[in-house]
Order: sequence, then structure tokens, then C-alpha cells
Amino acid sequence: MKNFFEELLDYNFEMNNRLIKAISENNENLPEKVLFLFSHTHNAHHIWNCRILKISSEVKVFDVHKIETIKKLNENNLKQTKEILEKYNLDEVVEYTTSTGDKYKNIIRDILFHIVNHSTYHRAQIATLFRSSGITPIPTDYITFKRLSQ
Repeated sequence: MKNFFEELLDYNFEMNNRLIKAISENNENLPEKVLFLFSHTHNAHHIWNCRILKISSEVKVFDVHKIETIKKLNENNLKQTKEILEKYNLDEVVEYTTSTGDKYKNIIRDILFHIVNHSTYHRAQIATLFRSSGITPIPTDYITFKRLSQ
């Protein structure tokens, strides 16, 4: 199971890197919402890591970053999540408080899957914004990652 999550995390990281490049190349022609959504995706990933590690987050869920900061967040998120994979049991329960103050608990496996799924969801929204701006979106599907890694 850990190997599967490592592959999902590599997929998430690689597609984020491809999108970072595409945003950098087209930034002047894209709406501000692109950076808002992409920042949110990386902020949420960081916040979930911090919840598992029981440490304070360095970002808030809706902070907006420059693309260079997102690149660093993407790198740090992958490193931190892979450390979580090594140190924690995927069935371990994590208790946390959301940004709205609600208390929940989930197992790490579900949180990690959520991180990847959440990122995929927002990358699709960003693809729609690319298209509505007259820019062909880059493919970021999992199968694209698999094709690239063959």
C-alpha cells in the first residue's frame, strides 16, 4: 500500500511541476483565480501534512502565493508526505481541527488519498480556466503520468 501511495504522490508532484511550468509560461494571460486555486491546493496539502505531524502550519488554506513559492511548497509537501509514509502506519487515526474549528478524525490512508484527489480536482478547474483564456491546458491525468514514466 505504501508503494501505491508513493506512486500517487510522485504523480501529484510531477503534474504539479508540469502545471507550474505552464502557468509560468502563460501567467500574463491567465486569470488570478488560477494562482488562487493552485495556491489553495498546495496550502491544503501542507496543512494536512501538519495535521498528521501535529505541528503548526506555515500557511492558511486560502493564502495566495507567487508561482516560485508554489514550486517550493510542492517540493516541501512531497518530501514531508514521503516522510509520513515512512514513519507512520497508514491505519493510524489522526485527530484534527479544521480551519472553521470543527473537530474530526480520519486515518492517514484516507487523508493521503484525499490530498491527491483534492489536487486532481483543482487541477481540472485550472485546466478549465486555461481553456477559457484561449490556452490549451496541459494533460495532468494519472494515465498521462503513467505514459510519461514508461
